[in-house]
Amino acid sequence: MPLSNLNQEQLSAATCDHGFNLIIASAGTGKTSTIVGRIANLINKGVKPEEILLLTFTNKAAAEMVQRVAKFFGKEVAKQIMAGTFHSVSYKLLKQLNKNITLKQPNELKTLFRSIYEKRVFVEREEDTNPYDGGYLYDLYSLYLNSNEGEDFGEWVKDKNPDHELYTMIYEDVVLEFHELKAKYGYANFDDLLTIMLETLKEEEFEFKEILVDEYQDTNPLQGRLLDGFRPTSLFCVGDYDQSIYAFNGSDIGIISTFATRYDNATVYTLRKNYRSSKPILDLATKVIEHNERIYEKNLEVMRTQTSNPPRLLAFNELFSQYHYISELISQSDTPHNEIAIIFRNNSSADGIEANLREFEIPAKRKGGMSFFDSVEVKFVLDLLVMQLSHNDMMAFIHTLEHGKGIGKAIAKDIFDALIKLGGGDLVKGLFHPDPDMRNPYESNKVKNIQLGLFDDFIELGSISKFKDCNFEEGFLSNPILKHPKLSVDGAKYVYDFYLLMKHLRRTKNPDSLVTSITSSMMYSKIKDALSTKRATQKDGTVNVMQKTKSLAKINRKVMLLKNLSRNFNDLSKFVNSMILGGSEMSEGDGVNLLSVHASKGLEFKEVYVIDLMDGRFPNRKLMSKGGSLEEERRLFYVAVTRAKDILYLSFAKFDKIKKLTFVASPFLREAGLVKGDPEEKTAADPS
Repeated sequence: MPLSNLNQEQLSAATCDHGFNLIIASAGTGKTSTIVGRIANLINKGVKPEEILLLTFTNKAAAEMVQRVAKFFGKEVAKQIMAGTFHSVSYKLLKQLNKNITLKQPNELKTLFRSIYEKRVFVEREEDTNPYDGGYLYDLYSLYLNSNEGEDFGEWVKDKNPDHELYTMIYEDVVLEFHELKAKYGYANFDDLLTIMLETLKEEEFEFKEILVDEYQDTNPLQGRLLDGFRPTSLFCVGDYDQSIYAFNGSDIGIISTFATRYDNATVYTLRKNYRSSKPILDLATKVIEHNERIYEKNLEVMRTQTSNPPRLLAFNELFSQYHYISELISQSDTPHNEIAIIFRNNSSADGIEANLREFEIPAKRKGGMSFFDSVEVKFVLDLLVMQLSHNDMMAFIHTLEHGKGIGKAIAKDIFDALIKLGGGDLVKGLFHPDPDMRNPYESNKVKNIQLGLFDDFIELGSISKFKDCNFEEGFLSNPILKHPKLSVDGAKYVYDFYLLMKHLRRTKNPDSLVTSITSSMMYSKIKDALSTKRATQKDGTVNVMQKTKSLAKINRKVMLLKNLSRNFNDLSKFVNSMILGGSEMSEGDGVNLLSVHASKGLEFKEVYVIDLMDGRFPNRKLMSKGGSLEEERRLFYVAVTRAKDILYLSFAKFDKIKKLTFVASPFLREAGLVKGDPEEKTAADPS
């Protein structure tokens, strides 16, 4: 049984009394085993599995814990536990209540937000205060939702930056229009799932006997309010304040640090036995993190007794010689590639090391930069699948059409609005059977309001005669959408490809068949060619043929991965929602793990390289100036080094010859006692 495998500290926590319990679990102390043990204890005491709510930071973590419960109680029992992230659990519960929600990735709705923002004109300007751009305002609003304490968005913006007070009316009106459009189409992003769930909990009550929360240190105020919205009678929260690294997303370390004062009769347990890292690695991590304020005392005990190597510092004169040398070290390592991780703070670091690994023909998979599902070639397929579920999905339509030559987001949205009008509210009807009496589907209904940055936006119709030699079907050539004055011949041909593909896709609803049809279509072939050409275009404008071939191969690998994923589903809706909810947790390929610090959280590897440890890069001074802190950067360093079990390399360089930048070592290397004077420099010819 799960409880029999626990040490005394873990057992005490797992069998604690019903009530409010906080478990401080440092890296490698067995928090997952403790949570699984707690669930086993609840079930053994008669709590029904459906009365248990497990909230984790990733859906993968939830699935692993449920799987471990299933080993002892069977799959039928384990699958009744409501488990997942705050977002996925909210989605499941809202679906149980038959709430009409079309889930969208944050970047999708950012496109919608920007299309609204870009219609505004900011008349008033001061010399030193330009308005935020649309993308940044969207991110700022997301941060507001996750971290505000009840104030209005405009007030929150003014508190953050008083110079923007003259723009707050326009900002708030953009947000208002954004919410109206989301409500009209039933769209919700991850932030919306939590705010909708919070409102729902004011009227609905769920009978959970206990709520368990993993990675509690990364809870933000919105999640904290949602947790309290469930009105729990028993909480089991597991976390480590030294691993709180999501302040940029609104997480508040104050939530874990005030647990004992916010809940009556709260009990705090501490897991002190570390089973992951060797003593030298853990000693280094502890030496650095102790420069942060201690919230709860903890003195970790290393449980591994085998002989181990001390962490090794590598210093280089030049940035790229660092990447080359590390690639050479890995090529000579006996450690299996999937047990090696290279951890970086900035994406530019990953680009450099990835290129050098390729030189040594070392396979690598990267996670923590762009998500697999954010890549255009994958997103395009998913958007077309979404349109099979909901013809009138504005965001899916815009994302599909914006890639056409000369189209872009604004014209794509104009065409969408026109098709809805032509179809009497049905886009597919507007595409295949448009209203014959409607001559101008592009007529604007906007009301002029200068104070809110709104001006008249009337479009004069263009002529369709320029398309007469395009060999379009008569049904398409007569569609008034072709009268958009800015629609080029190339753009119209792209819309026609969309028209033909939509006609073909109406024949099936099977996920595998649909993915195959889309990825073998003429439209997708053009997308692949355009993307691979763009990615292989050099600074002088010429196309590197070999690079284009590699780019095409990479796109085809992603297509195969998506096809393989689709074969696990018979229901298109379940497939699409699974891809959206779990997309950010996937990495593709095999080999050495290239991970941002945030993406490395919760993982462990035999051999770890933490690279580019220069002051400015790690800690990232730029992000610190935008609201971060040295304490948070130090926690990121702690997370990075505690991913290592046996072998740890820390590296930095003194100069970037491309950008002509000079660096000094990270202060964390000095705090670790690794840098006093100038460390011995390494070269690729000296791998000792």
